[in-house]
Amino acid sequence: MGGVTTSPPRASDWADRGAPRLADIAAQAGVSEATASRVLNGKPGVATGTRQRVLAALDILGYERPLRLKRHSAGLVGLVVPELSNPIFPAFAQVVEQVLAGHGYTPMLCTQMPGGATEDELVEQLEERRVSGIVFLSGLHADTTADPTRYLELAGRGTPFVLINGYNENIPVSFVSPDDRAAARMAVRHLVDLGHERIGLAIGPTRYVPSRRKAEGFTAALHGLLGLAQGEAERLVQRTLFTVEGGHAAASALLDQGCTAMVCGSDMMALGAVRAVRQRGLSVPGDVSVVGFDDSPLIAFTDPPLTTVRQPVQAMATAAVGALLEEIQGNPVQHTEFVFQPELVVRGSTAQAPR
Repeated sequence: MGGVTTSPPRASDWADRGAPRLADIAAQAGVSEATASRVLNGKPGVATGTRQRVLAALDILGYERPLRLKRHSAGLVGLVVPELSNPIFPAFAQVVEQVLAGHGYTPMLCTQMPGGATEDELVEQLEERRVSGIVFLSGLHADTTADPTRYLELAGRGTPFVLINGYNENIPVSFVSPDDRAAARMAVRHLVDLGHERIGLAIGPTRYVPSRRKAEGFTAALHGLLGLAQGEAERLVQRTLFTVEGGHAAASALLDQGCTAMVCGSDMMALGAVRAVRQRGLSVPGDVSVVGFDDSPLIAFTDPPLTTVRQPVQAMATAAVGALLEEIQGNPVQHTEFVFQPELVVRGSTAQAPR
């Protein structure tokens, strides 16, 4: 639809076009029709917050913004994620994109699909499009065996970026992470409080920083709360893939060791663990308690609803974008790891240890 005329629109005009009436827009924004009309016609004298509410009302009601009111992108920002089958990654992507859009930037989602482009290739494509910056989520920076030189060279080319979930002290940029050690400790404490004494951990490969940190928190908690020696605690750690299948395999091994409770490195792994328990003819949580990690969307509606350690996605994603935008604008940002505290969410997959 074209631009709005300089004279205030009449309610009949909106109705004739099959678009929301001026009264509807004003009501949605919580302003008078006169104020809504001033915003739609680009008139001065309207507070910024009020103007934004009216424009948001246009979007909500499905009315196309007049050309003069359409946003102009402040620039492109790339978001590189491993894959989208694990719902925690789309959850992060949604918040990152919302925050970027709120600051006028256009997000570009890049996914590393199996057999598709690598992280390095995606970065090359983003640089060809002259992006203003890049957000990396659970990328190669989380893999201790990966060469960090790629990030040093990216910084040397002047492209601002921020790294989520994974820390490498040799990369001088801003990192955003949950406290993985604390997440494992609170999960173990919850299970110990329920009377469990044989608790296992299903986690990803050691080379990944989040896996290593969760394992450290887990073994330290078993030592501190149950008095297990380091070697005995390590035997209760099963390293596998961050998938449903990986959780199933790890849980089977932990059941063979007599575990009555399991902490999993992701909600997807926890779902695999529940399946493994049931295949043994046992019940969750009657015979075995299971704790996940992430609090992925819809995880509260599984059978049973999953007890999990919530990753603070909103706060982490917002902080990551904030740090990136400061870099883009040339403001000095502390090159360190910003660590966010997780939260235990107790649901139906954990219960008192069986007698």
